[in-house]
Amino acid sequence: MELRQLRYFVTLAEELHFGRAAEREHIVQSALSQQVQRLERELGVRLLERSTHHVALTAAGVVFLVEARQILAHVDRAAQAARSAVAASAPLRVGIIDSSYDSMPQILYEVQARYPGLVIHQVEASVPEQYQLLIDGRLDVGVGRAALAPPQIASLLFRQDPLGVLVPDGHRFAELEGVSVAILAEEPLLLAEDARAPEFNQFTVEMCRAAGFTPTVYEGTVESIRAAADLVAQGRCLYCVPSSCIAALPGTIWRPLTEPASCYPWSVLWRSADDSGHVRAVVSCAQAMSKRLGWLTVAVQAAQ
Repeated sequence: MELRQLRYFVTLAEELHFGRAAEREHIVQSALSQQVQRLERELGVRLLERSTHHVALTAAGVVFLVEARQILAHVDRAAQAARSAVAASAPLRVGIIDSSYDSMPQILYEVQARYPGLVIHQVEASVPEQYQLLIDGRLDVGVGRAALAPPQIASLLFRQDPLGVLVPDGHRFAELEGVSVAILAEEPLLLAEDARAPEFNQFTVEMCRAAGFTPTVYEGTVESIRAAADLVAQGRCLYCVPSSCIAALPGTIWRPLTEPASCYPWSVLWRSADDSGHVRAVVSCAQAMSKRLGWLTVAVQAAQ
């Protein structure tokens, strides 16, 4: 017996109509009918009388409805108790790379909605710094590309983020729907300080080399996306950046990279030995949001 079968039965008992019940549960009518039939087989009793235009509870169904509602209510209370325990625990310390990236803020918004009492502290730090802070126990969760993660760090890939290039207003690339990676060879590219973002610099350089060239690197460096956008807006360089941080960057235009299309892999990071409730809450929210928004299907679509 599964909880979803109980929920489907209760909904059907309240609606006494397969179509409306299926709509409430956001499933197709045939799936709801099959699950209720499986529940009846498991119990060995008939819970519903069905005809073409009529659904009614049997005597066994009336009795079972009372108990099923109580079971579901107990489950809801148990879930709330677990969430309250998370909220009552120590504050959640989360590493972010740059406030311009939107992935972790979206995830934390959902975490906060699930656990309103949970205190969340956000710490801006590079990915290498996050690794060390996690290992030292000064962060609970981080975010970044996990390719260079040390063995003490666990990770979950939750987003394949389309990569593009920031160009100044009026630049010749601004008129293109997509920018071929190969033509970036004609422009100086801004990279971050390697100590701060080795994983992103590596990703960008490897992408260029795969397209047949070694990029001309702009000599200066910056420590934030907004500072990078300022340099781009001045016409000094171009900057490769994922789609998740293109909002509110005045004086610049973002164009997706093509031939080939590239996606930057974002992962949730945490200490391998940390199985605490608040860490599981972030990982769970990241998984749920990734599935709901299709964050891992973008790369597949771009390749087609």
